[in-house]
Formats: sequence, C-alpha cells, structure tokens
Amino acid sequence: MDLLSTDRFRQGARGLDVSIVMPCLNEAQSLAHCIANAREALGRIEACYGLAGEIVIADNGSTDGSQKLALARGARVVDVTAKGYGAALIGGFDAAYGRYLLMGDADGSYDFTDGVAMIGRLIDGADLCMGSRFDGGIAAGAMPWKNRYIGNPALTGILNLFFRTGVSDAHCGLRAISRDAFEELDLSGAGMEFASEMVIKASLKQLRIDEVPATLSPDLRDRPPHLRPWRDGWRHLRYLLMLSPTWVFGMPAAVALMTGLALIGAAIGEALWPGLAPAIGSYWTILGSALVAIGHLGMLLALSGDLYGIRAGHRRASGMTLLMSRFANLESMLLSGLASAMTGLGVLALVYAKWVGRDYQATSDILLPVLGTLGLTLGFQNALGGFLLAIIGGHEARFLATVEDRAPVNSSVHSKRHEPLA
Repeated sequence: MDLLSTDRFRQGARGLDVSIVMPCLNEAQSLAHCIANAREALGRIEACYGLAGEIVIADNGSTDGSQKLALARGARVVDVTAKGYGAALIGGFDAAYGRYLLMGDADGSYDFTDGVAMIGRLIDGADLCMGSRFDGGIAAGAMPWKNRYIGNPALTGILNLFFRTGVSDAHCGLRAISRDAFEELDLSGAGMEFASEMVIKASLKQLRIDEVPATLSPDLRDRPPHLRPWRDGWRHLRYLLMLSPTWVFGMPAAVALMTGLALIGAAIGEALWPGLAPAIGSYWTILGSALVAIGHLGMLLALSGDLYGIRAGHRRASGMTLLMSRFANLESMLLSGLASAMTGLGVLALVYAKWVGRDYQATSDILLPVLGTLGLTLGFQNALGGFLLAIIGGHEARFLATVEDRAPVNSSVHSKRHEPLA
C-alpha cells in the first residue's frame, strides 16, 4: 500500500467521509469566508447524515498567501503544479480522503450549505449531483448577461442534445460526486472544459445524475475572474464535439449521404427515363457524387470515434455498434471495398470503350464516369477505413467482435432512465 493509500485508510478509520474541495489561485480575499462557509456545511452534513469531513484547498500556485491563510483556518492544502481549473480539482480530488467529494469555487460565489442536499443524493445512490443556479437563484451582478442568457443556456442545450444528461445547468461549479464515480470517469480536462467532461462522461457511462437547486452570489474579489467567457466557451463547445462522434461526424455524414444519393438517383432516373422529371444536369450529378463520398467517409470516422471512445473507457457500446459488431471485420470491409472498386473500374472501362468507339471524341454525358469514379472512391475508403478500425480496435481484424466486453463496467453504476445518443 502506498503512502497516499495509507493516509486515506487512516483517515477513513476515523470516520472521515466527506471532502469539500476548492480550487485556489490567489483567493486570499475570499478564502476565509469560503472556509467558514464550508465548515458550516460540514456541520450540517454531520448533523443530518452522521458523516465527518474535511476541507481541501487545491492550490494552483498562489502568491498572495492563500496557503498560509487556509492552513491557519484548519483546511488542508494540496499543492497542484499542473495549471488550470480542472487540473486543480483533479489534484484536489486525488488527495482528498472522503468517499464523497463536494467541489465549489473559492471566490465566495457559492454557498457550500447548498451542498448538504447533494451529499444526501449521493448517499441515496446518485453518482453525481449537480447544482442548478437557474433553480436556486442568481443574485444581481453574480453572472454576466451573456453567460446567463446566451453562453450557459446554449452550451447546456447542446450538451443535453448530444448526451441527454437532463440537467438544467451544466456549468454550475457547485457539485458533488462519489469517489467511485470520480475514479470511474478518469477525468483529464485541465481547463474549464473539466466541468463539461464530468457531466458528459457520467452520462456516457450511464451513471445516475441528480440535480438540486444552488444559489449564486457576486464573488468577493476586487479583481476580474479567471473565467474568460469566449475562450472558455469555445473550449467547452469543442470538448462537446470531440466527445460526440455521432454529432460531429455521423449526423453531417447522414445528411450528406442522403442528399447525395437523392441527386445520384435523380441523375440515373433522368438517364433511364428521359423527360420523366426535370433534368438536374451535370453539375448536380457531380455534387451528388461528392456528397455520397463525404457521407461515406463521415460514417467511417463516426464509427472510428465511437470505437475509440469505448476502448478508452469514455463510453459504453451503443446498440448500433453492437449490431455492426456481428458483421463488420477487416476482411468484410476489404472484400466490400474490393467489390466496389472493381465495379467502379468496370464502369470506367465501359466509359473508355465508348470513348474509343466515338473515335476519342468528347461527350456531354458524364453520368457513367461519375458513377465509376464514385465506386472506385468508396472502395478505397472502405478498405482504408477497415484498417483504421482494426488499428483503433487493438490491431485486431475482428475489431468489433468483443467491443461489449471492452466497454467499461462498474457494479456501482446505477442505470438511467434514458440512453445517451452520442
């Protein structure tokens, strides 16, 4: 047993179950208030649930004496060298002794007594409990209007659309998580995207997510906050996209594929039954071919992203992935790719024969060249995509055969009433 594990064991033996963790970077102005407020919350937690706790200050390199101030008020200070909001919280969680972890900012904007109900939800079986500032109340001047009415609703809406988390405030900084769930999620976001990562991965792994009201007050500092709305908003958005191959690849690919097939179908119909419908012309035929190729490539990337997420432990296998696992392997993709490529070459050979038959004269009919080129393109994409999936799948030809076994399973995880889309 390492030293950290020994420390946790000793503290646990003394009945220490709850750790309130605050990330800190030069918060001397507000830290005393926050520690007193956290101590009040611990008192209520002990009165309600019989659980003792600690206060952990995850210091991210303060130079204003925050560390000394925290120690003087009975908090435990953990020095976290990796920079960033998420890095500080991960370091604080790793060093905390409690089996229930309650996080909140050290700027005085959150009331840690709102976290008492969160600990109660964890005791009741929730894995993660979020605070909702929109349900609890936002004091005047506590949140910029662009965050309150644009940024937060937009990002929360996108997160719920992509991952079906069902929360009303995905970026509330006051939340509680069980240690088992924290270790299961294997969080890594160093910056503000950490807040989204926690909710997304909890939803992808089908952990139970509860939500309780939380209040937000103006912070107690006389300097600007560390948060940069546009920069951090983009970091949140790009993280949502990176963890959702269904939406970043799959949905655009499906739209492109359906549109392209419709255009190609119209072009074929025009060639077989002239005058039956309005002629779409050469330009639309070429566009349709390009969209089919883009859609096919997007589907391969979506499947690759899904497989990577499963193997990395970010998600569980979806129903579609499991269905494909019955049929898809490197050999089947190579054979289907070969068939498509050979069909394309055959069509192009016919085009060549017709060109020779016309004594090498050009023609305005481009349908056959487009179809032949498309078949060749799809064939090569399928073959190369098969190798990509095999590499991501652990350098195995049957890259999806045991994907269900590779999906992370945790006996402590509680099922949710819905399945995540992404």
